[in-house]
Amino acid sequence: MKKKLLVPILLAMTFAGGTLIAGCGGAPAADKSAADKSAESSNSVTSIKPVKLDILQGGGALPPPDQDNIKQELDKALNTDLNQTVYASGEDYKNQLNVRMSSGNFPDLFTVDRQQLKQLSDQGLLLDFTPYMDKLKPLQDFIGADSLKKGMLNGKTYAIAKSPTVPYNTLWIRQDWLDKLNMKMPTTLEELLEVSKAFTEKDPDGNGKKDTYGLTGGKLATFDTVFGAFGVGMTFGAPTIYVKDNKLVNSLYDPGMKDALAFIQKMIASGSVDPELLANAGPQEQQKAIKGQAGIIYIAWSGLMKDEYVEQIKAVNPNATWVQVDAIKGPGGKYAYANDIGVAPAMFAVPKSLEKNPEKLQKVFDLLNYVSSKDGSQLVQYGVKGKHYNLDGNKVVPTDLMGKEGGYFWLYQFAGRPEMNYLTVKFAKQAKFIEFASKQPHIDGLAGFVDLPNGYNAADANRYMQEELYKFVYGKRPMSEYDSFLKTLEGTMNYKLYLDAAEKRVKELGYVK
Repeated sequence: MKKKLLVPILLAMTFAGGTLIAGCGGAPAADKSAADKSAESSNSVTSIKPVKLDILQGGGALPPPDQDNIKQELDKALNTDLNQTVYASGEDYKNQLNVRMSSGNFPDLFTVDRQQLKQLSDQGLLLDFTPYMDKLKPLQDFIGADSLKKGMLNGKTYAIAKSPTVPYNTLWIRQDWLDKLNMKMPTTLEELLEVSKAFTEKDPDGNGKKDTYGLTGGKLATFDTVFGAFGVGMTFGAPTIYVKDNKLVNSLYDPGMKDALAFIQKMIASGSVDPELLANAGPQEQQKAIKGQAGIIYIAWSGLMKDEYVEQIKAVNPNATWVQVDAIKGPGGKYAYANDIGVAPAMFAVPKSLEKNPEKLQKVFDLLNYVSSKDGSQLVQYGVKGKHYNLDGNKVVPTDLMGKEGGYFWLYQFAGRPEMNYLTVKFAKQAKFIEFASKQPHIDGLAGFVDLPNGYNAADANRYMQEELYKFVYGKRPMSEYDSFLKTLEGTMNYKLYLDAAEKRVKELGYVK
């Protein structure tokens, strides 16, 4: 039986109409933004009875409504009764959404992935936002033009994509191990291999045992930076598409791909790579790094530098020092990773049926605009002013209560958040690591924009693709068969359909002429 984590929301939170946002913004009415005025204006002309909005999305647990400060403040500001249901399991969310959409029990606002966006819009079940864009000006300004493209199909906007996040991952290395072995920070592929071998063979932890490896990580994503040194864009170990010299390139067909695979094969054959690389899942590679079993890892800053992990590292070895590695230089340039700019943190859709209830539809617009306004955005990022944070001039200063109660606030960030500002407030001690990762030279991936064409089974193709790439890097299949691998992928796996769809989509969006 599948475990469903459904957080029920009480429905009877009734607030007096006209009780506006004095508690969350504090600014005089004359200083309020257009979005704030729009929300107030809407309240003044609608009934005093709060409008219930049923919201569905995946995510962690919400507190009970009487302890949910964000819901209470939004309800007061907008004269709503937000009824949000979240599912921790993505599969449970998908099943529940399918049941509700097929039965006509539509939520008023819900998340969709790219496949659901196409399927539900093809069925005529999603609202086309395009005619209503003049009512969503604050939202558009907040998320930006590139995010708007992510929710478009056939020239129409069927979903609102959250504002983008920033890349988290880089290579990390044990500086204290480099110092002990009198080695310098690797800057080239050969230097990276040399250090990886030394961390395996020269007892960098000084315990007299050959019990360390150079490089660990999770599957092919471990080598994103190595691929980047060959000019090949990979996103978490998966091929993507990108533009080079005004031409669309797929990672698998990049001229540097064979050389990148051959170098990775060389690294693995050196014996300096964690032999459990393909079996590592979730925190296993992170824990190996924390326990001092490996000296190089490709991982998010949050996986090593959050306070709890810093404490764990120091508990194992107080002298352990992890530092970030700048992108490695290779024959294809110097790219740390491919960041897929077509992927949104989440996309929200509205059922077409809501057009028959203009008051409720307006409330959905008010909600989206309000969380895009200065006051509303600060509320859903940082909580209640004076309680979860204070202002020092324009600087947000978190209180201890933000750390204790703020874990669910993101579930109300329907338009996203200004990622760097948010992270540097929430993780001030880690700000330099966040900035380093976000500013690494990288390739802009575009695969997130592409809709899967009919007749193409992405799950089967991806499985075949992954298995064969593993064979190449582990020397189980000769590189001379790489072109044969592509031929099977294009034919048997219908990858040609995907390639054609990608070309068409990227041209539609204007990334290539």
